[in-house]
Amino acid sequence: MTVTSHIAELKKKHDSLSETVDRAQRSPGIDGLRIAELKKQKMKLKEEIGRLSS
Repeated sequence: MTVTSHIAELKKKHDSLSETVDRAQRSPGIDGLRIAELKKQKMKLKEEIGRLSS
């Protein structure tokens, strides 16, 4: 796997997590801790993308 394809895969995961977070925030029964964990995962992906892109 090349760095470029790895970054593309990480971006797909980040986008998917973004959609999951958006849906979770609109859902009245979702636990706030679950949303926080999803956001944390999303942030880690973004950091990894930034690290690989530089």
